[in-house]
Amino acid sequence: MTSNSSLAEALAAGTVVLDGGMSNQLESAGHDLSDELWSARLLAERPEAITEAHLAYFEAGADVAITSSYQATFEGFAKRGITRERAVELLTASVELAREAASQAHAKGVTRPLWVAASVGPYGAMLADGSEYRGRYGLSVEELERFHRPRLEVLAAAGPDVLALETVPDADEAEALLRAVRGLHTPAWLSYSVDGRRTRAGQPLEEAFAQAADADEVIAVGVNCCAPEDVDAAVEIAARVTGKPVVVYPNSGEAWDAEARAWNGRSSFAPGQVRAWRESGARLIGGCCRVGPEAIASIAGTLTKA
Repeated sequence: MTSNSSLAEALAAGTVVLDGGMSNQLESAGHDLSDELWSARLLAERPEAITEAHLAYFEAGADVAITSSYQATFEGFAKRGITRERAVELLTASVELAREAASQAHAKGVTRPLWVAASVGPYGAMLADGSEYRGRYGLSVEELERFHRPRLEVLAAAGPDVLALETVPDADEAEALLRAVRGLHTPAWLSYSVDGRRTRAGQPLEEAFAQAADADEVIAVGVNCCAPEDVDAAVEIAARVTGKPVVVYPNSGEAWDAEARAWNGRSSFAPGQVRAWRESGARLIGGCCRVGPEAIASIAGTLTKA
């Protein structure tokens, strides 16, 4: 453990700051991510770049680093000729690199507790066609569980503080993920990608969040990779339906064009919004795509002063 206290204990005591977008920071450092493996490609080719990205967020004020395993799957690696054995090594490395960044941050004078969240993206992230923003893949809950479980087993064995079941577009996939984390002895958070008061697949958030209410493994529920304006209602619903701490890390407000593989529009993310989110029940707060260290520093400062 990077901290002597668990993340669940920290959430019970107050607010914890998440990092921002991994891809955002890597691209800012000059790395080309125009690849189906996205940031996961650098696990093999430039692991030190991933450590540097995590470190930038820790130094900016983040308490939790989300690993670069969002798009790292056995199936995705296999398409690139990477063996299953090597895929296990790369998934494990995603956690180890975040741990190394925490060690470097402490060596450079950061004194607060730091945690590592192992990212588990949805099935659509492996397809790399934007379907993680739609859901409804045509697969059963059982098929989705079989897809997610092997990767979850490897990531849990690597020893993260929490599994980040994130950017989930569909309540059916959430059900599969909640089944898949059972027995892994690692806490998890469940975070949906939403459109207004519904999941991206169209289910009401009340129903979607209710699935996690009685899941002992789940220490927080919420939303990520959504527009900032969709957060307010989602936080209220998540807190009311589950009684659990809420996790929130929206995008900048720009829109992703999956066909062009580019972001369009303007940022609408204002770090000052975090006060209202915290008042509604948010305890894990950060940013997702296009939210960088500067914004995370502002969030950390706002929460410290509030």
